[in-house]
Amino acid sequence: MYRPSWVPAEVDLSRPSAARVYDYYLGGSHNLEVDRRMAREAISLWPDLPVIMQANRAFLRRAVRYLAGQGTTQFLDIGSGIPTVGNVHEAAQQAHPGTRVVYVDSDPVAVAHSRAILAGNEHTAVVHADLRAPETILEDPAVRATLDLDQPVAVLVVAVLHFVSDEDDPFGAVARIRDRLAPGSHLVLSHASADGRPEAAASHRELYSRTPTPMTMRSREEIARFFDGFDLLDPGLVWLPLWRPDDGDAAARHPERTTGFAGVGRRT
Repeated sequence: MYRPSWVPAEVDLSRPSAARVYDYYLGGSHNLEVDRRMAREAISLWPDLPVIMQANRAFLRRAVRYLAGQGTTQFLDIGSGIPTVGNVHEAAQQAHPGTRVVYVDSDPVAVAHSRAILAGNEHTAVVHADLRAPETILEDPAVRATLDLDQPVAVLVVAVLHFVSDEDDPFGAVARIRDRLAPGSHLVLSHASADGRPEAAASHRELYSRTPTPMTMRSREEIARFFDGFDLLDPGLVWLPLWRPDDGDAAARHPERTTGFAGVGRRT
């Protein structure tokens, strides 16, 4: 089987990767035929999927722009995926060129791409680690060298917690990160939900069960628990396109079709 030069040797080319499938939905080029087959099958069952993924990416950009505009200059992006246009450092450094960003992912392909793309950017770092072990992230030498955790940090967990099963205690993982954050830090979160489109969500969960990262969708009430210890900023926990939408955002006209919730909370 042909192995592209950008794929690390340890990556199994026979199985789709959630990060590479996401890259395909966003129109990226860092995906393989096995990922494209899965994506096309998913789209045939749920034609709105590319719109959902793009709405999620748009929320990420809006949240980063907002926080950067409020003076945030440190970002920790956990579950960052494969870099595509509109990354955290690009959005944040437009407001503050010296903004420091650490990207964290458990997928070796995502990590390898991030390191290649960010080579030479002295204000960024890339860490290979897992959200389920938050202490390994917060104590990583690259994190400690790049971010000052005694000062406010924006922690991004965007479209990643639905890949953490209940058995792996995602609520506990987020709480352990929260407890290490300085007052004035923020949590930026989006999460897939079956609310609004349960029939489509069932087929989507079945597809992801074939990957190394099966999906656990949660209700809005369950997702709200991740913000324990944070004050939700307006407009609260809402459908993805409704978090401070840009003018003319077409997805905001039918927000329930995005089947995901988003919010930003401030650590008090």
